[in-house]
Amino acid sequence: MPDHIHFLIGMKPSCCLSDLIREIKKSSNDFIKEKKFTKFKFQWQEGYGAFSYSCSGLDHVINYIMKQKEHHRKKTFKEEYVEFLNRFQIEFENEYLFEWIDP
Repeated sequence: MPDHIHFLIGMKPSCCLSDLIREIKKSSNDFIKEKKFTKFKFQWQEGYGAFSYSCSGLDHVINYIMKQKEHHRKKTFKEEYVEFLNRFQIEFENEYLFEWIDP
């Protein structure tokens, strides 16, 4: 998707999620610049969204990730993300959400 990425990671409870995300962003940013995948300046925006799932829900999550282009034809990333936050009863302030890119 042009405005976000979904990925699934299995991690041990002792792993610090914020450290992992920082390393993923740093490494991928360096890789994108090194390979010159874009002529524009690339950088990740601050923050991230993370959701945890049980092993029994993995097939659903994998299917969801594989079909994201399909469901983003019906619902924008912003609509979908806010829906997730509401569904999982996560309190949030709009000003602290992502910088949304309009399609």
